[in-house]
Amino acid sequence: MSSKLLVVIATGDKAKALTGLMYAKNAILRKWMDDVKVVYFGPSEQLMYSDPDVANAAIEIAGMGETFACKAISDREGISEKIDGMGVKVEYVGTIISDYIKDGYAPMVW
Repeated sequence: MSSKLLVVIATGDKAKALTGLMYAKNAILRKWMDDVKVVYFGPSEQLMYSDPDVANAAIEIAGMGETFACKAISDREGISEKIDGMGVKVEYVGTIISDYIKDGYAPMVW
């Protein structure tokens, strides 16, 4: 049985977001899980755009695998191009999140 993890970073709190991103990064690097996906949703998108520490963590994780940010929210905030430029795919994530869960990814929400 494979271990698949979906990390959803939804918080606007920097400390919580960085904690979730640290776990995701280490789960990838240390192979704690067979597959790790990261989705930014809600207030975390503005945080990723505005905070250099969160931005750097997001860029680093995007270089390790597939990451997504919610297009509906980033379009509303006017930050889609900036997020896309960080290597994070900007997509409508409702279906993406649902499909990962249906495919057996355990959701971990920060």
